[in-house]
This record gives sequence, C-alpha cells and structure tokens, in this order.
Amino acid sequence: MSRGAARQPPRGARSQGQGPRAGSRLRAWGRHHRAMSLDSARRLLRHPVGSLLTMLAIAIALVLPAALWLALDSARLLDAELEESATLTVYLAHQVDEAQAGRIDEAIAAHEGVARTRLITAAEGMAEFQQALGLADALGRLDDNPLPASVVVTPVDPAPEAVRELAESLQDMTGVDEVRLDLAWLERLRHLAELGSRVALALGVLFGLGVLLVVGNTIRLAVESRRREIEVVMLIGATHAFVRRPFLYSGAWYGLGGGLLAWGLLGLGSEWLAAPVSALAASYGATFRLPQLGAAGSATLLICSTLLGWLGAWIAVSRHLAEIRPR
Repeated sequence: MSRGAARQPPRGARSQGQGPRAGSRLRAWGRHHRAMSLDSARRLLRHPVGSLLTMLAIAIALVLPAALWLALDSARLLDAELEESATLTVYLAHQVDEAQAGRIDEAIAAHEGVARTRLITAAEGMAEFQQALGLADALGRLDDNPLPASVVVTPVDPAPEAVRELAESLQDMTGVDEVRLDLAWLERLRHLAELGSRVALALGVLFGLGVLLVVGNTIRLAVESRRREIEVVMLIGATHAFVRRPFLYSGAWYGLGGGLLAWGLLGLGSEWLAAPVSALAASYGATFRLPQLGAAGSATLLICSTLLGWLGAWIAVSRHLAEIRPR
C-alpha cells in the first residue's frame, strides 16, 4: 500500500466534514436572503410617498381585471340559476281527456332525461289564463275550452343540446301535439359569458404587462442610483445572483403592496355598490348580492401581484446587469 493511500482519511470522516460545511452554507444563504428582504423593505419605507404611488399604480392595474372577473362570476351564478329554471312545455292533443293526460304525464316523468313534471289540465289552464288576462266573464261564455292540457317538464341536463334531444324524443310520444322550448335567451347568455371571459383574460394580460413595466421602470431607477455600489461588489467577485437579490425582493414588496391595495379597493367598491345593487334586484322581486373574493381569490390576487412584481424586477435587473462592466 502506498503512502498516499495510507494518508487518505476514511470515507465516513470525509462525508461527515462535508455535512457541516453544506449546512453552514445553507444557513448563510438563508441569513443573506433574510437580510436582503429586510433591507429592501427598509429602503422602500425611507421613501414612503414614492413607494405608495408605485404600489397604487400596480393596484389600479390589478383592480380592473379582478373586478371584471368578479362580475363574470356573478353572471355565471345567474346563468346557473337560470339553467335550473329552464323548462319545456309539452302540449297534448285536444282529444286527450284528463285520464289520458295523467297517463301521458306518468310516461313523461319516467323518461331518463326528465327530472320532474307538472301536469296542467285544460280546466286549470283556462283558469290561469282567465286570471292572467282578467277576462273571466268573456271567456266563461265559451261553449268549449279551446286550451289543451299541457305538461311542464324540467330536464335533468339543462344544456341546450340535451334539452333539444329531450324535446325531439318527447315529440314522438302518442298524444303529444307539440313540444315548445325557448333556448335563445340561454344561448345568448352563454355567448355573452364566453365573450366576457375572453375580455377579462385579455385585460388581465395587458394590465399584467403594465405591472411589469411599472415595477421594471422603478427597479431600473434603483439600479442606476446604486450603479457604483454594484460595480464595487462585482469587482470583489460578487455574482449576478448576489447583486440581483435585493432588487428582486424590492419588486416582490412592490407587488405585494399593490396586491394589498387592490384587495382593499375591491372590498371598498363592493361595499359601496352593495346597497344600490340590492335595491335594484329587489325592484325586480329578486335577491342578489355582489360576489366577494373570498380566501382563495384573495390569495390568488396577492400571489399573482407578488410574482408580477418579482418578474418585473428580474427582467429589469438582468437587462441592466448585462450593461454594467466594473472598471
């Protein structure tokens, strides 16, 4: 055995020495991140007016797409309520009597695509018609009831395609004269909801780019103001990641502050509009409340704003670090 081989330390001792060194490097890395985050926060607090204006610009850019998305959520809730109330009316032939109408109603209720049914006899239909028009005396003089019996059907699946298939299958039943349904309003509402979703997505992308520009311009000015300091630390061997770190934390703080302001503005706007919206809904005999962000929506807003601030800072710092050459 050679002397070099005899002098080599045991493998276990070598790994034990590397473990503490790796742990100390990890602790140092964590301490530096904590120090940079606190230092960047203190730098923002030294200029409260400028920092607040930057955060307010970010908040305004975030409020508009978030408010539109909340409006779309309320439209989707209304769409779901309207779908639940979607029905079709099956008009029976005039020669069908009440006993036959009852059997047809039972056959329709047994259909797999039908959730529930309500039979309206010819006499009940005439009574409702007289009450609605206020022509009880005039219609009471008729010898025969011209109105047929009908069955109001609530489908299991309120989708327009499924309702059309159900109407076609009910049309072929014996004793059925006509099946009437009106899905035009539901299709229009769905088209409007799809259009609103695309508009909200487009606005979100555009205003997200606006946030990147606001944060990027602010961080660019901060980099220029600390150019000499950056050149000095790069001369002594600092990496780009080391130099970039405090500016990334500044961008994240800007984004988080803008997200908190946007969250507050959305809450204030919702409270401000709650009373007139409730009054308008009550005038139509309905109850409606503006949707809130909730815990998941608030977390999504804050995470997106923080990531946008971080990304804007990363783009600005990376671009300007490539231009800085230590002298």
